[in-house]
Amino acid sequence: MHCEGCASQVSHCLRGYDGVEQIKTEVGDNKVVVSGKFDDPLKILHRVQKKFSKNAELISPKPNPNQDQKKEQQQKKESAPQIKTATLKMNIHCEGCVNEIKRGIEKIKGIQTAEPDRSKSMVVVRGVMDPPKLVEEIKKKLKRHAELVSQNTEKGKGNNDKDNNNNNKGNKKNEDSDGNTIFSYPPQYSAQHNYPSQIFSDENVHSCSIM
Repeated sequence: MHCEGCASQVSHCLRGYDGVEQIKTEVGDNKVVVSGKFDDPLKILHRVQKKFSKNAELISPKPNPNQDQKKEQQQKKESAPQIKTATLKMNIHCEGCVNEIKRGIEKIKGIQTAEPDRSKSMVVVRGVMDPPKLVEEIKKKLKRHAELVSQNTEKGKGNNDKDNNNNNKGNKKNEDSDGNTIFSYPPQYSAQHNYPSQIFSDENVHSCSIM
């Protein structure tokens, strides 16, 4: 801060901020003392950097880098969408009800799949959603009774590991005890199959071979 005008700008950008009660500027020492009932001093620092100067630094209290990393990781976890599976009890009388319920629920924002079971009058819904709010939306949009039976949150990492393991199993070649590759017919992939020679084929009687 070079003058009282700079000090006034700093005071203006912090005045009215949540939890800030008193602002004291020291132009000669280039310091601003902020007191109040705010939880995170770093939020005050970020506001000064955004509104006044990017060169602003937090002198006291000293920021804890480990705590900052934990907060960032927690924010990332909270921001990542969680896929949930909810089981709903609904009145399903016929195949027409099945199709109508399936189409109606899958149109709701965040829903990935809806699988109605007519025999049990149950619907398994999967997607990024809040199950209690989903029940209210179904009642409002589909005009049908719905009751939440159960819900759970899927763990994305575990599912990805399972998918990767399944893919690795699917891509693994069949081998015998001596380590020789065994090809099946018809082949899964064209690269695994050597087409049979057409030499002296019944289908191609005019073929020949030069040895």
